Amino acid sequence: MTADLASLFLLDPDVTFLNHGSYGACPVPVFAAYQAWQRELERQPVAFLNRAGALGTRLRVVRTALATEVGTHPDNLALFSNATSALNVVLQSLDLKPGDEIVTTDHEYAAMDKTLAHVCAQSEAVVVRAELPLPHSDENAFAEAVLAKLSSRSRVLFLSHITSATALVFPLARIVAEARRRGITTIIDGAHVPGQIPLNLDRLGADFYAGNCHKWMMAPKGSAFLYARPAMQHVLQPAIISHGWTAARHEQGPFGNAGFIDALEMQGTRDPSAWLAIPDALDFAKTHHWSVVRKSCRDLAQATAAEINNLSGYPALGSAEFCAPQMVAVRVPHCDPAVLHARLLESYQIELPCHNWKEMTLVRFSVQGYTTKADTQALVRALCQVFAWG
Repeated sequence: MTADLASLFLLDPDVTFLNHGSYGACPVPVFAAYQAWQRELERQPVAFLNRAGALGTRLRVVRTALATEVGTHPDNLALFSNATSALNVVLQSLDLKPGDEIVTTDHEYAAMDKTLAHVCAQSEAVVVRAELPLPHSDENAFAEAVLAKLSSRSRVLFLSHITSATALVFPLARIVAEARRRGITTIIDGAHVPGQIPLNLDRLGADFYAGNCHKWMMAPKGSAFLYARPAMQHVLQPAIISHGWTAARHEQGPFGNAGFIDALEMQGTRDPSAWLAIPDALDFAKTHHWSVVRKSCRDLAQATAAEINNLSGYPALGSAEFCAPQMVAVRVPHCDPAVLHARLLESYQIELPCHNWKEMTLVRFSVQGYTTKADTQALVRALCQVFAWG
């Protein structure tokens, strides 16, 4: 983390930005590529948006580059604006019956909890929630807590790969394999994963997996993907019926990959520029040796978390092995998180999320390539003053 890397981002230099996890931050050259695509679109919109012409070829290039990064075939990926919309398509496509169970955990993203509640209200299915042991430090304990909730009525297993509120990494391979063995559909919320931890979707074997490109992959806002295992692609119903949908597709049962992609991506007029800039984001990371940057970020994140935990006296939510590499949630004395957020921003010019989770108040800070030790030390000093530590 250096000033040289910070200069490659558009962030306000007067704000200590420790909230990359919420919306990401786009590097200057990637944002320039994004704007170049937008200018080309405006020069000749009809030709640009002709999916049977250049746009179709360009999006194939995007899916190919993305597939290499996330370990699957390009035809298994459909592009979305965000992981939330992708997961909504999956969850609202399920043919659930009264009494069917969706098994999940007590660490899921609030928007997804609301989506699960909506789906269950429509279908009379029920959510079964596994309460996970803390600190999160043992793969077997995690797996056993989740597997204990599976029953003969379980139809869906919905899990985060990296949690939003608690910034923990869930080891998924064992429980995904067991769910497949039992005929349970697996849906993974990987919003924080691409660009932060290695991902091989085919090896993982989940039925559906959604990830954001605008967070840790550093693509522009509005870039994400949905992976669907080929045998499960016929399940999906598009949120918006447009030119990509055909009645024959449903009459024939499982359909080809072109139908899967077109049915989900074609939603009327939309700006595909954020998608088209995904390869530029991948190139940026390679050019600037982001695998090395990530390691430095992880070291700084863990050192900062240890310092804060030592000052607060609260234990870590998880061991280093099971914490997100570049995003850590730490506990602080119970308070109104909105007031704490406002004070950190207004008095210390620090931007990061503060929230209540269960009985805890948590502060979640992110460390990206532009983050320096001076930035994280500013957070430590601010928390010491706010809570009278030390």
